[in-house]
Amino acid sequence: MRQNISLTTILVILFLSIFQSCSTDSFEKKLKSGDIIFQTSKSQQSKAIQLATHSKYSHVGIIYVENDNILVYEAVQPVKLTPLHEWINRGEKKHFVVKRLKESEKYLTSSNLSKMKSIGEKYIGKNYDIYFEWSNERIYCSELVWKIYKEAVGIEIGKLQTLKEFDLENDIVKEIMEKRYGETIPMDEKVISPAEMFNSNILKTVFSN
Repeated sequence: MRQNISLTTILVILFLSIFQSCSTDSFEKKLKSGDIIFQTSKSQQSKAIQLATHSKYSHVGIIYVENDNILVYEAVQPVKLTPLHEWINRGEKKHFVVKRLKESEKYLTSSNLSKMKSIGEKYIGKNYDIYFEWSNERIYCSELVWKIYKEAVGIEIGKLQTLKEFDLENDIVKEIMEKRYGETIPMDEKVISPAEMFNSNILKTVFSN
């Protein structure tokens, strides 16, 4: 009896292992260069971003598929390319959502993808922008993705907003804002949030775990 139980256990473990491997391979095969990937960051400011934007998603990057490598181009400290699974493991509960332009075949041509990578290179190594300024000196995650798409493809993913349009009343948000800006908060500063991009009607979800 013990041998039967042991054999059954081994077979179940083997099956689950194979299933998980196939599932991972299947997910990766769905990805294309130019896809936009969202997660809930574990950074100190993540909760403030979620509260201010009324969204669980606080970090975003662009996927680049290069031969057998899948990378995420992201604005952290500093702006860099990160292996996909390393990026996923940094997120809360490893949850993520991948979205794609609804008309990706029209816009994400090989020429435009090359242009996106070329434009993105000017941001590589730049410092993360904790002040969310609309400049190229420092840059934050959603700003990076938005500007690459705008400059390379001529598409705006999400509507630009100003700081005053967000919900700044929560104590956690107020504390972050006061630490960074003091008494002079630039309420009219242009901002693009991960939430606004996530909710864009020109994107479709291609994968979510």
